[in-house]
Amino acid sequence: MAIGRTFPIRQRVRLGLALLVITVAAACSATFNNHGYVPPEEELAAILPGVDTRESVESSVGRPAASGVIRDEAWFYADYRVRNFAYRAPEIIERNIVAISFDDAGVVQNIERFGLEDGQVVPLSRRVTETSVQEITLLRQILQNFGRINVADALGGDN
Repeated sequence: MAIGRTFPIRQRVRLGLALLVITVAAACSATFNNHGYVPPEEELAAILPGVDTRESVESSVGRPAASGVIRDEAWFYADYRVRNFAYRAPEIIERNIVAISFDDAGVVQNIERFGLEDGQVVPLSRRVTETSVQEITLLRQILQNFGRINVADALGGDN
């Protein structure tokens, strides 16, 4: 064996194939993203319905990113975990929602917890309003207007 001898072609091919397999395996592995915030269970247990107010909830667990849609009668804390896998669409694999509802005086009424299994799939329908307008091309509109043009009115003449 000579010093400084290079790898034979067979070993280079094996090394290249091994690197290719590792790269493909790493590219196809799932990645996970976490979004949102739900206060820890210990902090939620410290909130007492009928006693705590919006201000005390805000000071103990913080203000949420979402509140009631029409009125500020509830605060919603939500977090979810999304799995991204290669070319597939992202999939929500875990969701937690905590809803803290308040009465008119701002006192906590209830604390509810919802998970992914509590959600309902809402089918979206595409509603299209029918129209009585016919599809007329630009060229057809221009040609139809030739007979309607009064040259004297267009030029501002009073003849």
